[in-house]
Amino acid sequence: MQEPEYYLFNTNAEYDMNFEQLINNLTPDIHASLKKAIEIGKWPDGKALTQEQKELCMEAVINYEQRFLPEEQRVGYIDRGSKAEGEQCGDDASPDADADTPLKWH
Repeated sequence: MQEPEYYLFNTNAEYDMNFEQLINNLTPDIHASLKKAIEIGKWPDGKALTQEQKELCMEAVINYEQRFLPEEQRVGYIDRGSKAEGEQCGDDASPDADADTPLKWH
């Protein structure tokens, strides 16, 4: 039995071109619909996504975002804020931030 072309982990060169075409033809609405399906675990018609469908949708969403969205709009983006040059995380906690502090168990 031949594998359908929609499998995203196929090593077939023809498939790779189809995946490229798929990602390049996704619209912002389709991207949003795929994200929503992943979030709620259902297609718009109410049918549950299989584990394989979730994985395929995630791969498509991530690839789409890598190509078309700025970093701060991508899934998983963490805004680390900004620090002055030379400043390290925890610098503003207290003047003795580098001092050892014993843990107190209650």
